[in-house]
Amino acid sequence: MINDMHRTKWGNRFIITAIIQGGIMTLLALSMVASQFIFANNFDMIQFLSLSFEGPAKWFFLGIIFYLIFIVAIAVTAIFYIHLEINLRRQISGILKVLAWIHLLGMNIGGPLTTLLMIFAGLSGSGVMSVFIEGKIGPQNIEILNALTTPIAISIGILSIGVICGGLAYTLTYLKGNNLIKGGH
Repeated sequence: MINDMHRTKWGNRFIITAIIQGGIMTLLALSMVASQFIFANNFDMIQFLSLSFEGPAKWFFLGIIFYLIFIVAIAVTAIFYIHLEINLRRQISGILKVLAWIHLLGMNIGGPLTTLLMIFAGLSGSGVMSVFIEGKIGPQNIEILNALTTPIAISIGILSIGVICGGLAYTLTYLKGNNLIKGGH
């Protein structure tokens, strides 16, 4: 079993990035708890969360939820690569290796960037970011959502390119191993 784990380069890469993304999410959660303690007199996280599906604050919750789903997606992707590399004994090489790298980078740049921008838009648009500057919740600012629409769309594009390239890398590697593609073994 130990030898098998050393043969799954791509599975290990995706598992490691899922762990890193989980760490980032944990730090984000801890920073929210810490901010509640630091700004306890001026900011009530429970009140904010209870109102978070109204106005721009819903972007905060959606960003958090999508980030959690995204971490699970990376871990599941690792299982796909482990299946290819260990169970099916497929090698990811040549252009397929380039596609797998695009997959890894696209998921780990586009996904977090999208969700973190959504979280920032929710905190800023709801006035919560002003707690850190002014010490109190400020007015809602819907303009921040408009300003972040394009960067969020670009981030989703990066994520999508990564996922499409990963789907191609996985499918073509799978088919190549079944001799369904010319030159496969």
